[in-house]
Amino acid sequence: MSEPTVPMVLADNVWKSFGSNIVLKGVDLRVEKGQVVVLLGPSGGGKSTILRCINHLEKIQGGRLSVDGTLVGYNERHGKLYEMTTKKVAKQRSKIGMVFQSFNLFPHYTVLENVTVAPIRVKKMPRQEAVEIGNKMLARVGLADRASYYPAQLSGGQQQRVAIARALCMSPELMLFDEPTSALDPELVGEVLSVMKELAETGMTMVCVTHETGFAREVADLVAVLDGGVVIEYGPPSQVFDNPKDPRTAEFLSAVL
Repeated sequence: MSEPTVPMVLADNVWKSFGSNIVLKGVDLRVEKGQVVVLLGPSGGGKSTILRCINHLEKIQGGRLSVDGTLVGYNERHGKLYEMTTKKVAKQRSKIGMVFQSFNLFPHYTVLENVTVAPIRVKKMPRQEAVEIGNKMLARVGLADRASYYPAQLSGGQQQRVAIARALCMSPELMLFDEPTSALDPELVGEVLSVMKELAETGMTMVCVTHETGFAREVADLVAVLDGGVVIEYGPPSQVFDNPKDPRTAEFLSAVL
C-alpha cells in the first residue's frame, strides 16, 4: 500500500481576527501538490486573509496551517505552538512565491534588477547565476526584451508579469496569487492570466484569489468559496459553478457571472 501523500497546503480549523473583527472562523482547506485551487467569494469573506496566513504575513490565532508537511511560522513542542524566529520564517517564506494586487516593484531598479534582488540577497546566489535565471524567467513571462527597462516604462500587465517572474526566480514550491488582475485595465488582464495558465500547465501548485471566473472554470482543479470567514463550498469547478450546494454560493455566482 502506498504512503499517503503530504498536501502542499493544509489548513485545519484556522481562526484569525483583527481586534474584535473575526475574519476567519475555522477555515479548512487542503491543496495537493500540483493542484490549482481558486478562492472565490464576496468581498470581506476571508480569501486574501487565508492567503496571507499561508505565507505567515498574518499570524493565526487558532488551528493549524502547514505547507508541505511543516507548520507555517511555528514550532510545536509538547503540544504547544511557539513562533519561529524571523530568520526561520524568512527561510520558510522563500519557498513560497506571492503575487499581490499591486506590483510592488522597485521603481529605481531595472526589470532585471527587480527579479534578481531576492535571489542575490536572500538566497546568497552569485550575481551571474541570478542574472541567468532572471533572464530565463523574464523570457518565460514574455518579457525577455524588457530586462533593461524601468517599471515606469511598462504597462500594468507587463509590471504584473515582472512580479510573477520575480517570484519564480526564487524557485518556489507554491505560488500564491492575491487578485493579481484586479488593478489592471480590462485589456491587460488576459496577458497575466495566460502566464498563470502556462504555470498551471507545468504542474506548479497554485492558490489564487481572483474574480476571474472564466480562469477558475478553465484552469482550477478545485474551487473554494469563502463567505463570512468559512469555506461554504469546495469542489471541482463544474460542481461549484453548475450545481452549487450552498444557496450563498448560488447567490454570489448570480451576481458575478
